[in-house]
Amino acid sequence: MRVVVALGGNALLRRGQPMTVDNQRANVRLACGRLAPIAERHELIISHGNGPQIGLLALQEAAYTEVPGSPLDVLGAQTQGMIGYLIEEELGNRLPFEKPLATLLTMIEVDPDDPAFTDPSKPIGPLYGKAEADQLAAERGWAFKPDGSHMRRVVPSPAPRRIFEHRPIKWLLEQGCVVICAGGGGIPTAYRPGRQLAGVEAVIDKDRASALLAGDVSADILIMATDAPSAFTGFGTAAQRAITAADPDVLLAEYETEFAAGSMLPKVIAACDFAKASGKPAVIGALADIEAMLAGTAGTRVATGVTGVVFGTTAPR
Repeated sequence: MRVVVALGGNALLRRGQPMTVDNQRANVRLACGRLAPIAERHELIISHGNGPQIGLLALQEAAYTEVPGSPLDVLGAQTQGMIGYLIEEELGNRLPFEKPLATLLTMIEVDPDDPAFTDPSKPIGPLYGKAEADQLAAERGWAFKPDGSHMRRVVPSPAPRRIFEHRPIKWLLEQGCVVICAGGGGIPTAYRPGRQLAGVEAVIDKDRASALLAGDVSADILIMATDAPSAFTGFGTAAQRAITAADPDVLLAEYETEFAAGSMLPKVIAACDFAKASGKPAVIGALADIEAMLAGTAGTRVATGVTGVVFGTTAPR
């Protein structure tokens, strides 16, 4: 089976943790403990988020005022290398020595006229109090939106259109390699006049990029691993209900407004996009349940064969 796993940010840094390398390595170690058995039995492609990391890099760049800060596409490339290294190191410690692993720097095309550029929505970096966020907005021109009781910087998140490295990714899979790619949603690039490719100031949503990746490599399943056991309606309220299975068209048509724009909604959209385009399932759930998600007994399973939307405390079988 060809499996694409999109690791959520909690796989690298849990909410409220200091952004140290030791913390990130410890979290990656736990994630790789779950992923290694999958890699031994299946073809595995891993993508990952980079919101906290790219936000920290942007802060570090802003602190050095002698030169202009690096743009987000360059910072995204840096995070791909760093996070890919941590995953390779920890996964390699759990797999047979002869099992090849590769981190592939991945560029993804976006539309320079995407309306997302006028409505920043992708959260990056740490949490701030409102006063500090207001000060940073005034000093640096950054946009902020609420994240729970705090504020967080947001940047444009255009839709991914094409993964330039999809052919070498498939070739590596055919050689038995575990491939780590499309990290942080990939490096956002766009064609300028004269057919010149250039990076753009944005961060692509990693779940939507992962859905495009899964389609390009003809994956049998897309798993979006997060810190929630499933997608919910009425999340955080007394009326909260877990969605165990859903038809992609019905899920978006009837329940899209139930999902938070900066967190669960992109996962739901990505799951629906992949399920409709490929006819294969996409699952949203907790990394700890990844074996059960593969088996169809945990998480929210989005597939074209489901009738309507199924709720319950147990997963579809």
